[in-house]
Amino acid sequence: MNKIPYYKFSVAPMLKKTDKYCRYFYRKLTKHTLLYTEMIHSNAIINNKSILLDNYGNNIALQLAGNNPKILALCAKQAEKLGYKEINLNVGCPSIKSQKGNFGACLMKQYNILSDCIKSMSDSVSIPITIKTRIGINNDDSYTFLYKFIDKLSISGCNMFIIHARKALLFNKINTNYNLNNPHLNYKVIYEIKKDFPNIKISINGGIKSFKEVINHLKYVDGVMMGRKIFNDPKFLMQIDQKIFYQKYILQTPIIIIKSMYSYIERELKKGIHLKIIISSMLNFFNGINGSVNFKKYINNKNNYLNNSSIQVLNKALSYIKDI
Repeated sequence: MNKIPYYKFSVAPMLKKTDKYCRYFYRKLTKHTLLYTEMIHSNAIINNKSILLDNYGNNIALQLAGNNPKILALCAKQAEKLGYKEINLNVGCPSIKSQKGNFGACLMKQYNILSDCIKSMSDSVSIPITIKTRIGINNDDSYTFLYKFIDKLSISGCNMFIIHARKALLFNKINTNYNLNNPHLNYKVIYEIKKDFPNIKISINGGIKSFKEVINHLKYVDGVMMGRKIFNDPKFLMQIDQKIFYQKYILQTPIIIIKSMYSYIERELKKGIHLKIIISSMLNFFNGINGSVNFKKYINNKNNYLNNSSIQVLNKALSYIKDI
């Protein structure tokens, strides 16, 4: 069997969600899925290089935001030295902050800046330089617009495009959450892009919720990225190594997986990190399992932290989970 590409299945970068604690937890569920950091602005890395130190495992990609070629290249170099698998430039974030800072989706029309950024990074490192983007922005959503975008940036050194199947709406009154669900998804345009660029790696993202959908998309594109579905149902990841990467998976119960993280959690607690911050990505792990509602209630009840150490709070919460 041919080696399966590392990008065949990935978890999307999600701001204030896919932090180092989340990635540590997800790596317990899947060894082969490509995990992305949350979007980190290049200026933040220059000002605090320790941000990049926590990249557990071999299949971690750094997602950068920014528009300065030299600064992005410096960040890429540092990430490569630390073992990151890939550098991904965010060209899809529609937030007001990104528009004011001239990064994210608003760069889709700024070919010269983007080309310089991509070339600067690709000339600086040997790992792949990729872009996460949308199918268009505002009224610039024709197939010709997307084709030109892919064509120009692939020449500059972009190895792969991860395309969210919606255009970005960049208006002051439209927030980021609105852009996650509007307008309608258009997967077919991404399939067509792959046909027209057979030598460019194309991954698809946006609204994907089931294995059936994943398998169907992989008939047309090189990789699938999922975000909100994973955060809302982390158990989904427990089947990926076997079903997507054809690797053996040692079946463990969710409770055993959580308890295997106790030593890590306790180390972070000693650093002064609050338990809720460390385990926020785990709170949906028991969805659909008897006792999950009481598990969350106990974790979210501030009174339970008054007389117990934090790890005891988690241990007690787990006692509500039944039928595993």
